[in-house]
Amino acid sequence: MPAILLAVVALLVVAPLLRILWATLTPEGLDAWVAVLASPLSQNLWWRPLVDTLLLGLGVCLGCLLLGGFLAWLVVLTDLPGRNLIGTLSSLPFMIPSFAGALAWGTLFRNDRLGGAPGYFQAQGIAIPDWLAWGLVPTLIVLVAHYFSLAYTIIAAALSSVGADLVEAGQMAGARRSRILFGIVLPVVTPALVAGASLTFAGAVSNFAAPALLGLPVRMHTLSTRLFGMIDTGQTERGFVLALLLIGVSATLLFFSDRLVSGRKAFTTVTGKGGRTKRFPLGIWRWPLFALAAAIGVMTSIVPVLVLAASSLAPQSGALFSNWTLYFWIGEGGGEIAQGQAGLFRNPVLIDALWTTLRLGVVVAMTTMVLGLALAYTIVRNKGTLLANALSQLAFLPLLVPSIAFAAAYIALFGAPIGPLPSLYGTFALLVLAATAHNLPYAVQAGRSVLGQISTDIEESARLTGAGFLRCMAVIIVPLAIRGLLAGAILVFVKMVRDLSLVVLLFTATSPVLSMVAYRYASEGFMQFANAITLLILAICLVASFLAHVLQHRVQKWKQS
Repeated sequence: MPAILLAVVALLVVAPLLRILWATLTPEGLDAWVAVLASPLSQNLWWRPLVDTLLLGLGVCLGCLLLGGFLAWLVVLTDLPGRNLIGTLSSLPFMIPSFAGALAWGTLFRNDRLGGAPGYFQAQGIAIPDWLAWGLVPTLIVLVAHYFSLAYTIIAAALSSVGADLVEAGQMAGARRSRILFGIVLPVVTPALVAGASLTFAGAVSNFAAPALLGLPVRMHTLSTRLFGMIDTGQTERGFVLALLLIGVSATLLFFSDRLVSGRKAFTTVTGKGGRTKRFPLGIWRWPLFALAAAIGVMTSIVPVLVLAASSLAPQSGALFSNWTLYFWIGEGGGEIAQGQAGLFRNPVLIDALWTTLRLGVVVAMTTMVLGLALAYTIVRNKGTLLANALSQLAFLPLLVPSIAFAAAYIALFGAPIGPLPSLYGTFALLVLAATAHNLPYAVQAGRSVLGQISTDIEESARLTGAGFLRCMAVIIVPLAIRGLLAGAILVFVKMVRDLSLVVLLFTATSPVLSMVAYRYASEGFMQFANAITLLILAICLVASFLAHVLQHRVQKWKQS
């Protein structure tokens, strides 16, 4: 069994990466390396996209740390009124697909530089400069608004472990508040800051949707959009080279961030003493800071959804709040609106995309959790062995690979026949395989967390009665871990439903998914359809996330019976 799992993981994770590397070592691949790195084209193929990618990643990283850290400090370490409300608002943006924010920004701030219908503000007579409508600045703002909640969650969890005894010791020594913050609090949450910086940087670098919607119209390319353009136009070898370089950029940052934390061992803040949290009084700043924090939460989580909803009902983007119609949702088509296309729930293409998306999410959630449970069981039960370490390293390898680069690797491996096996490009099976492999780290982590709560004594007792491995799994392990596994499966489902970066290269007319259809509509100027589809994706994600939240809170109720 362990050997079979090792072979499966090697096929799903290692083989695509080796295949994409091999494809760049052929004569055509070597020419692609030269074209990308050392030719007159390299400025546009590599250097400019690299600079834009690094600027975007560093800007998002810094913005998320400042915004997420500020909100986490307010919620955890101050007497801010309405802390629960602010905490909830600060956690919501990450549940919203990143392209939702980009679509909302375009609906409000799009100008007439590229023709087509202008955005809301331009239609109201407010001149929107190009730098605010398109390019690096709006992309940076949209991604900070999306990813800061990830930094907030990580930093807030670390700040909650800063005991009152540390703060009180500084106060007794006469230290000022600023000295306590920068001399005590920030140093002990360094791992959380590094983790938040790493994850937000990696997310921004690999994000495709926001740079594509807000940058491509003015020819601002990141590595992810340039990679998509190369493969989409048939220049696969150059695309594979860019995929390897993108993997290198992400892996390098994660490596150095890990070294930064591992270089210092004195981060211990949780001891056997009391775990009280010391809250700093804000005095007269309580309500002004509450208003600021609430405004940030509303602008990043509620306003984008309201803008998308209004746009999906408005015949024109310039008049968001008048002449509302349900045409883009249930219109029969055939008229002058939207070139005669039917509404969302009457359009066969969109209905097909909806069912394909739901089916993909369910199948990937099931395959990922089954494989993740098997891997987690093997890793936990064989802890410390060479096999367990190898499986653990391979299972978490996809975390180092940006989604769009991972999709390119799967095209390299399965885009052509392999012996008697036919090409899988354009099939539903390829989407399932790529998504299962890319989500393995989350499934394995979920499996390890629930298996860590199940004593081996129960399993050993069953084996003494003659129960085999499969019998133990079916009767003991799965029933005890089912709620945690379901919660993990739902989170994988949500990630799959809203993911665009992974499916953008694997999408074909025979395997349409909602996120890609929304992107296509937005690219073609049908913003109402794109926004309506995005709202549907958001509704699916919120319902599934709520279900996962309920299951996670009930995961250990069997212990109370």
